[in-house]
Amino acid sequence: MRDENVERFGGVVDHLAVKCEDLERDVREYERIGFRLETRYEDWAMLRDARGFGLALLPPGSKHPPHLGLRVETREELEEAAQREKRPVKEHRDRTVSFYTQGVGGQIIELIYYPPDYKG
Repeated sequence: MRDENVERFGGVVDHLAVKCEDLERDVREYERIGFRLETRYEDWAMLRDARGFGLALLPPGSKHPPHLGLRVETREELEEAAQREKRPVKEHRDRTVSFYTQGVGGQIIELIYYPPDYKG
């Protein structure tokens, strides 16, 4: 049983990942309202607003679940949180490192670390 008084993990809101029906169309539309494309693959795209908030678009067939992304500042912080959550850490093709866990009300949270050499 989890100790209700112990903080599970921290982090700041980095991005929101949402489903979309047409990745190309939705990327163009978000660019039209001021987002810039940071990363795009066949199964997801990350866009950022002028303040750095990210919106990840997940087209049909994406292996990524809809989620709230929280950024941590160090790899150690990520590893410690993953150990507490009993979740594996994964390095992604864009060089970020993260894990998914269950958040409030069953929502999915991704805790993510951006290494210093991340080019985004």
